[in-house]
Amino acid sequence: MGKSLLRPVFLEVPFVSQPVGRVPQRRNARSNRARILATARQELGRNPDITLEELARASGVVRRTLFGHFPGRAALLDALAEEAAEALQAAIAVGAGVTEPADRALAHFTLALWPVGDRYRMLLALARRDLGMDRVAGILEPARVRVTAILEQGQRDGVFHTHLPAPVLSVGLEAMTVALLEEVNTGALEDDGTRVAVTTLIAAGVPEKRAQIVVDEMAATDA
Repeated sequence: MGKSLLRPVFLEVPFVSQPVGRVPQRRNARSNRARILATARQELGRNPDITLEELARASGVVRRTLFGHFPGRAALLDALAEEAAEALQAAIAVGAGVTEPADRALAHFTLALWPVGDRYRMLLALARRDLGMDRVAGILEPARVRVTAILEQGQRDGVFHTHLPAPVLSVGLEAMTVALLEEVNTGALEDDGTRVAVTTLIAAGVPEKRAQIVVDEMAATDA
């Protein structure tokens, strides 16, 4: 019997290679975006009216690169707002679930959030004009909820005064912190958060000496 004419047929799948420069390009894009946002945080604090062209030069990128990430001022500010919200949530999460006296909890919270507020304080100058107060209030809402819970605990334990309901007192402390951040914007105040933390405890009803001791202890623990 002769040899069969049927032979196995192997399907050849063409090999498709990835573009050589794709991964580095993506990495460069992320790096450029991060650099633009970092520069925006700094430059907008100095000059809220800086143009995107000026910001591109300050970031060390060409105009087309900046507009590729942020097609307009609104997109840039929206990205900064999202970044601030994420940083705030991360700072709040650090102390979540930790049981400690209310005065220490409030000091810990204030010290943890002050660097975030300091980093994004330029948003305060832009809030009314560009972002809108509703957007800023939405960013700050998780912090307000956490502070209110701490104040309620402290009022139950007799650590904080009860002249104001906890939610109202929380709003007042928030307004004070925002005002102090604005003073940092003007150069009238320099602080690593400790002075503001002491002031916050005093405003909540903690005696000054006790407030200073608590903040010093928490600052040493967090260092």
